[in-house]
Amino acid sequence: MSEYIIHELIALLFMAVALGMDAFSLSLAMGMQELRLKRIALIGFTIGIFHIMMPFIGILLGKVISGQIGNMTTIAAGLLLVGIGAQMAFSAFQREAKKLIQPFGIGLLVVAFTVSLDSFSIGLSLGISGVKTALALILFGASSMILSWIGMLLGRKVHGFLGKYSEILGGSILLGFGLRLLFG
Repeated sequence: MSEYIIHELIALLFMAVALGMDAFSLSLAMGMQELRLKRIALIGFTIGIFHIMMPFIGILLGKVISGQIGNMTTIAAGLLLVGIGAQMAFSAFQREAKKLIQPFGIGLLVVAFTVSLDSFSIGLSLGISGVKTALALILFGASSMILSWIGMLLGRKVHGFLGKYSEILGGSILLGFGLRLLFG
C-alpha cells in the first residue's frame, strides 16, 4: 500500500513540475520588465492560486463531462500567449506603445488564468481517474508558484544584461510558447 502512495506522489510531483514549467517560461519573460520584489511575490502567489483553482474546477467538471473541452482550453491559451508575446515584442520597437497586458490588476488575473489553463485540462483527466485531489492541488500550486518566482528572478538578471532587448526576448518566448501550444 505504501509503495502505491509513493508512486502516486512521484507521478503527481512530476506532473506538478511539468505544469509549473509553463509558469516558469511566462515568468521568465515577465521578469524582464523590471518588476519589484513585492510584485514578483504577488505574481507568483497569484499564479500558484490559479494553479490550485483551475485543476480543482477541472476535477469537478471531469467527474461530470468527457475530456473534449481540454483541446479548446489549449487552443485558447495558445492564442492568448501568441497575442501577448507578439504585442510585447513589437512594443519594444515603439517608445510610446503601451503593453497590452501587464502583471497588475486585471492584467495579473489574465496572465495567471492564461498560464493555468493547461492545469484545467489536467484537472479534467484527474477527475476521471480519481486521484488524491488535495495532494495534487497543493503540489500544482506550490510548484507553479516556486517556478514562477525563479523565472521572474532569472528574468530580472537577464534584463540587466540585455537592456531593452530583453522585451523582444521575453515577447519571443511567449510567442514561441503559444505557437507550441497551438501546433504541438
